[in-house]
Amino acid sequence: MSTSTVSMASTAPKKGGGRRKLSLPVIMLIIAGALALFSLVRVISGANDLTSVGQVSGALQLAVPIGLAGLGGLWAERAGVVNIGLEGMMVLGTWFGAWAGYQWGPWTGVLLGVVGGALGGLLHAIITVTFNVNHIVSGVAINILAVGVTRYLSNFTFAEAEGGSSKQSPRIDQITDITIPGLSDWLVDLQARHWFFISDLAGVLGGLVTNLSLLTVVAILLVPGTWWVLWRTSFGLRLRSCGENPVAAESLGVNVYKYKYIAVVVSGGLAGLAGAFLAIVATGIYQEGQTGGRGYIGLAAMIFGNWMPGGMALGAGLFGFTDSLKLRGGAENVHAMLLLLAILLVLVMIWQLYKKKYVPAVISAAVSALLFAWYALTNEVPSQFVDAAPYVTTLLVLALSAQRLRMPKADGMPYRKGQGK
Repeated sequence: MSTSTVSMASTAPKKGGGRRKLSLPVIMLIIAGALALFSLVRVISGANDLTSVGQVSGALQLAVPIGLAGLGGLWAERAGVVNIGLEGMMVLGTWFGAWAGYQWGPWTGVLLGVVGGALGGLLHAIITVTFNVNHIVSGVAINILAVGVTRYLSNFTFAEAEGGSSKQSPRIDQITDITIPGLSDWLVDLQARHWFFISDLAGVLGGLVTNLSLLTVVAILLVPGTWWVLWRTSFGLRLRSCGENPVAAESLGVNVYKYKYIAVVVSGGLAGLAGAFLAIVATGIYQEGQTGGRGYIGLAAMIFGNWMPGGMALGAGLFGFTDSLKLRGGAENVHAMLLLLAILLVLVMIWQLYKKKYVPAVISAAVSALLFAWYALTNEVPSQFVDAAPYVTTLLVLALSAQRLRMPKADGMPYRKGQGK
């Protein structure tokens, strides 16, 4: 059975296109080029906080809950279940994480946050897998239900606790932060010199070794861990076969219902972990509405990453970075990003001309000219645009990456046991 399963599941994903995988040297070259571009923009605009240690550290903290939610969506959709309910599962994670965290410590809160999100995932699995309800309808219902349930529970838990109220929890103890002594100080000093590229590289590396929460380390390790489980084990092969062709998987002896249940419960657990991270690490307190749509942005990061862990992590990092811009010198940093976008569009225009796509090239040139003019004629952008930057970035990234996406073939499709007979 295992040989047939491997043959079926390993060949299915290759039908979406013959793209060559990027080698590690090419990926490193792309990253170096992107960092050089950021450095150029920083030098021209004078926005020295664009790649500072604090900026990178803040971006990482904001990217983690988005990335965990995206990772949860990836687990579910690789098994063929669309999980729009990630936002609601994150809400459950924030509440359960805070409720347990202020009473029994932050790590207990993390564990209960995962359990809370997994319960939301289990409910989604029952509705979609067992009862075959439309996945989008179920996800939206869970989002609404999670808000109502947590609001109801807060009225007789947090409201009666010292330092809490019906809309927020008491303060939660923080999880230990890691800072590598010596190296962190040296990188901070190097970044403060504002040298081209070198200081920007120091800022990025410094953000990764300064005030790094242990839970952040766990979250980062979950990305390669997910890749290994789903792409290097027979379990992952069977799970992905359920998202590609469940009828064929069932004919080879795979218990499709079981793998879908496992995937959606794990998906909910990861979203719950994202919520617990928000409550315990990011803010140290539960507040009603604190997820702020990050579940949906996590879903966007997963789509941007083409349903792959590495691409999803890059998307989460991008959204986390844009979100952090408004927290540290928001107007100045977002103003510098106008210049960055204008330069990127020039590069896109050159590439489109090389490909002889003249109409898209003209559009890119026109938008680039507008952005250059906006940057040159203003000193800062309106505060409303700063606040909207993460959401605008989400829409732009999805619009630009839509043509290269390939979702699992059976993602969101109804399935009944034995339907292939």
